Amino acid sequence: MQILVTGGTGFVGQHLVRALLERDEQVWMLGRDFSRSAGSLAAGAIPIQADLRDRSAMIAACAGMDAVYHVGALSAPWGASADFQAINVGGTANVIAGCEQQQVGRLVVVSSPSVLFNGRDQALLTDAAPYPNRFISTYSATKKLAEDHVNAAIGRGLPAVILRPKAIFGPGDTTLLPRLIAAARQGRLPQIGAGRNLVDLTYVENVVAALLLAMDAPAALGNTYTITNAEHPLLWEVIRTVLRRLAIPSDLRVVPLHLALLAARALELRARISGREPLLTRYSVAILARTQTYDISAAQRDLGYTPQISLAEGIERTLASLR
Repeated sequence: MQILVTGGTGFVGQHLVRALLERDEQVWMLGRDFSRSAGSLAAGAIPIQADLRDRSAMIAACAGMDAVYHVGALSAPWGASADFQAINVGGTANVIAGCEQQQVGRLVVVSSPSVLFNGRDQALLTDAAPYPNRFISTYSATKKLAEDHVNAAIGRGLPAVILRPKAIFGPGDTTLLPRLIAAARQGRLPQIGAGRNLVDLTYVENVVAALLLAMDAPAALGNTYTITNAEHPLLWEVIRTVLRRLAIPSDLRVVPLHLALLAARALELRARISGREPLLTRYSVAILARTQTYDISAAQRDLGYTPQISLAEGIERTLASLR
């Protein structure tokens, strides 16, 4: 098969590209910076240097493709609303236009469970859970709007699937664990809240396995699936385990949730003036303090998805890569 991976130079994209190459697929990886993609290029991936915001480039990139994985997005705790809109919403619309005009056989879109997050504890949410009335981050709001575009295209007949992997970690990650570790090394990582919140995490190879299944499963077409490790750990126990294994002090001071939210609000106001990313946002505070677990039975049923790498093993592999 001829397969295009948008965001192919990113964390998940690179893992997916390698897995597709191992299956002897012909893979085009679309991105803007290929400086960290030497291994994939040497293995046979074909680079397409393009920006998701360029509709004509997306339409051209989809030409001749049997399938497209839309992994590219602006995923950040802070940034200009216009950038999130242009990349996450406009970029998705451009990829959809390419798939429709070029008659691509299947589109698999990577979204996020954050589209369901309302800032409060949420336990064992199903894929059918409603969107919140208010989004607590621009990222979440724009990923929801991107899902709207995909679902509208499905209504027009586009063969597409949406996956929502939760809290992806693993070798090559530059955002989740590395940010927490860096803050802890600098003595700037408090435990936010009581520390009893359960949060699903997902090892990157499990995400890739789900993406591969979504390309082939007949029952998946037109549907949305949350992907996790199917474990519900105490988030702060996981964080402390990682810190101890890296010989970083894990006796973290505790900041009550309401105080952390007040501090984050103040930091966001200052960031809007300075233009610099705040140390904390209300979204990141809620993500670290609230329970967020999911029911993945639909993905298990329709995709045949079962996590192959446990949370414990995934952490070991990630720690080995960090060392």
